[in-house]
Amino acid sequence: MTDLIKVYNRGHVRKIVMNRPEKKNAASLELAWGVIEAIREASKEDDVWVVGLTGTEDAFCAGLDLTPDEDQEKFIPLSSQDKYLDDLGWVSRFYLTLREECDKPIVGGINGVAVGAGLSLAMATDIRIMASSARLLAGYPRIGGSPDGGLSITLSQAIGYEQAMKFLLENRTVTGEEAKELGMVSKVVPDELFQEEFDNYLDSLTNLSPITGRTTKRVLRAANRIDVEKQLHYELFNIGKSLGSLDGQEARRAFIEKRPPIFTGKTE
Repeated sequence: MTDLIKVYNRGHVRKIVMNRPEKKNAASLELAWGVIEAIREASKEDDVWVVGLTGTEDAFCAGLDLTPDEDQEKFIPLSSQDKYLDDLGWVSRFYLTLREECDKPIVGGINGVAVGAGLSLAMATDIRIMASSARLLAGYPRIGGSPDGGLSITLSQAIGYEQAMKFLLENRTVTGEEAKELGMVSKVVPDELFQEEFDNYLDSLTNLSPITGRTTKRVLRAANRIDVEKQLHYELFNIGKSLGSLDGQEARRAFIEKRPPIFTGKTE
């Protein structure tokens, strides 16, 4: 297990903590695959009934790491053939692992900022508790992209089609009570009480039979199931088109240069 992921056991609770505070838990390959592997391990252990996922200090996950360390490929837990054949990658596996592979309840503790892929990861959890000062932001429009990581599925399920469109296209930052009103989180907690309330809620879910927890997730998942892999591929197709366009390239230049972008709508 990578040092960027801390794992704590308390009774039947497995608490997984992203621990890269100097980068606001931005998703390098090491951190991203570390989360995936930690969830997979928890899903296999009978003594783990409930999983909690959170971050350190003032961040849940600030999205994709734009300045990763070298030699990150070594953290991909796939054979060379699997790497070649894998056309989904880690960001789509946030959704696949948390929602499809793991049938145990996963509670997201959004202790701080969650942006882009970090927001996708947060929304892939089954129940979300948020610190009052935490911030949720799509981030994709700023770099000329569209959602990935299953966010097109989870956000629409949580807040509905129109509100999801507004949130994504307006690229506004949502905090505390507004996130709760929209339906992105179920509970907002004052910062100073967040860790205690998060732990207490995780503990409370262990009062249920673990069989009940797993079967409940299974039937709700089935009731909302679409062709998941097709949708994840469609996400990747569209974000590739948007990021690869002239407008996408201009959006990233403007973001780096801290200026308003000038869009043309032209592809070449």
